[in-house]
Amino acid sequence: MKELFNKNILLGISGSIAAYKSLELIQQLKKKGAIVRVVMTKSAQAFVTPLSLKIISGHQVFIDSDFLYNKMIDHIKISKWPDIIVLAPATANLLAKLSSGITNDLLSAICLATSSPIAISPVMNKNMYLAPSTQDNLKKLNNRGVIFWGPDYGNQICGDKGFGRMIKISKLVKLITNYFKSGFNNVKNLKIMVTAGPTIELIDPVRFISNYSSGKMGFAIVKAAIDVGYQVTLISGPVKISTPDGIFKKINIKSAIEMKDAVMSLVKNQDIFICCAAITDYRLEKISRKKIKKQKNNKLCLKLVKNPDIISEVASLKKNRPYIVGFSADTEKIGKYAKEKRIKKNIDLICANDVSKPNQGFNSNYNALHLFWKTGSMMLSINNKLSLAKKLLHQIIIFYEKKS
Repeated sequence: MKELFNKNILLGISGSIAAYKSLELIQQLKKKGAIVRVVMTKSAQAFVTPLSLKIISGHQVFIDSDFLYNKMIDHIKISKWPDIIVLAPATANLLAKLSSGITNDLLSAICLATSSPIAISPVMNKNMYLAPSTQDNLKKLNNRGVIFWGPDYGNQICGDKGFGRMIKISKLVKLITNYFKSGFNNVKNLKIMVTAGPTIELIDPVRFISNYSSGKMGFAIVKAAIDVGYQVTLISGPVKISTPDGIFKKINIKSAIEMKDAVMSLVKNQDIFICCAAITDYRLEKISRKKIKKQKNNKLCLKLVKNPDIISEVASLKKNRPYIVGFSADTEKIGKYAKEKRIKKNIDLICANDVSKPNQGFNSNYNALHLFWKTGSMMLSINNKLSLAKKLLHQIIIFYEKKS
């Protein structure tokens, strides 16, 4: 509760059916001690009334009519009040105005004038969200330091299914709370890419080569990063894990080649790259289009070729190279192999774990890591993977700050 006590939160509401959720959001924030004031667009008033919001928040609600006609509202004064501005729900129209600097209503004028951080929870139809113009606006705003929380994937009121749902209020409150926690937020708006899970290489239409990676460690890192408000891009192989709420972008892949293409297309825009995926080292030189039948001599020869070394390719970038974190899973000489791998691949930080030990590593909910960097090392003792991920992320941010 102490993180939000006496924090000034300005809630901006735009015209979406999800606007009714703002009532619960205000209640939850006030329970944690926050002072919440509301700005509404004209279209938002069609979904929830200013009077309802005034009663719930305990403060006057700022609306366009006072700003545009009566001039009773000083948008500059309002813009200096909040510790953070939260736009929830934020429509495609609002994103477009903020991206272009249009100020034809009170909310957009406040956002343009403020020096306070702005966090946006986008809400719209999946096709509107994926439209090139919306994606361009998201990128522009992100590059200006705007924080994005959501959207979620799921069923939409129009009958479609996809990205565009407002994240759950409990999750949004948690993200706002975590934003104000000390430690992590001395570096704001970080963009972090995480690879997770295994890759698979087809032999024929019914068989493949892969490994035992469950993706649990990578997904735990993703959740830890989302929980402190970072923009997270996840590139994942086939796993049976639910994607954490609030993720910025997720790309599902199968093969190492697909993972490489996804990583290299986006990694130059990232601050930190965490390569936690267990990438299959080799693939078939030629995949059989038909199921391979049993051989008469009881032998089957497969010709394999080496897969691309994704982390080395990222590390070799001359421009826009992110801070790079790698993983080294081994069954012997854990430290020796990890240190050699870090130097050979030019990795900033490598996390070594012993997958031969019972109840840790692959498919387990627990793990232990030995971290190595250029000038030192440290142990993160065995813990559940989410707790371990939080400790690891904390160390990564410390090292990232020093390097920056």
